[in-house]
Amino acid sequence: MPEHIVFVGGGYIGMEFAHMAARAGAKVTVVDTGKRPLHAFDPDLVEALKKYSESLGITFIFEAKPTSLKKKRKKHILSYEVKGGIKAIEAHMVFNTAGRVPALAELDLDKGNVDFTDSGVVTNDFLQSKSNVNVYACGDVSDKNLPLTPLSGRQGYVAAENIINGNKKELEVPVVPSVVFTLPNLATVGYSEEEARARYKNIIVNYEVSTDWFNAKRINAPLYAYKVILNERTREIVGAHLIGPDAGETINIFTMAINNKMTDRDIKSTIFTYPSWVNDIKSMV
Repeated sequence: MPEHIVFVGGGYIGMEFAHMAARAGAKVTVVDTGKRPLHAFDPDLVEALKKYSESLGITFIFEAKPTSLKKKRKKHILSYEVKGGIKAIEAHMVFNTAGRVPALAELDLDKGNVDFTDSGVVTNDFLQSKSNVNVYACGDVSDKNLPLTPLSGRQGYVAAENIINGNKKELEVPVVPSVVFTLPNLATVGYSEEEARARYKNIIVNYEVSTDWFNAKRINAPLYAYKVILNERTREIVGAHLIGPDAGETINIFTMAINNKMTDRDIKSTIFTYPSWVNDIKSMV
């Protein structure tokens, strides 16, 4: 491994690779323009992951805007603006993990009268271009949904059906989970706490750091926490946010629960295998 690696961007890829590099022995620095990494995830759980990442030796530099990158004989110098001043950091390798943009540059979409934005080709519910009916777009180049593998597969199916059979199939997307595969995993599905408070009159927020639970203790897990959000009136689960071992799997149960409008009672009355991680969700709701 390079002795020192810098990741420009603290999103999914930046955080996942930072964890891998740190565990493989590299000194790791994450530079991000925001106030914290993983802005799409629950701030309380992100803060817990940040502190744990720092314990692995990962250094964070926030609210920093990269301005230049110069290559020396053996190192690179990344300059960045922070608090009105310019600073620099040396590293043996620098990765741009600031996020992806749709791969549209070489498609000459203007010549085809295909409207697009920074999010991708502007499409209707059939994934058909709104400005050129002969063009369909799916996956990363579509302006629909997040650029996640399961969604791209679904979009590809819808686009293909409509190209072959005419516009008969609209894109329908249920509640979608998302996971950062750091160790431990950070996972989310449904409404954030802020979104739920704006959406419902009253909510229940179950938030706990659970490193003293049996599953965490039996493997000596350093980090295990959850935040589950319910609509107080109906007791339906409307959001779930997890950090811990196997959170990337456990979040799938919460996804099914939200899509099927399950309540806390529905979960508590279900028999799961023990001592599986999924069984813990009965204590989370």
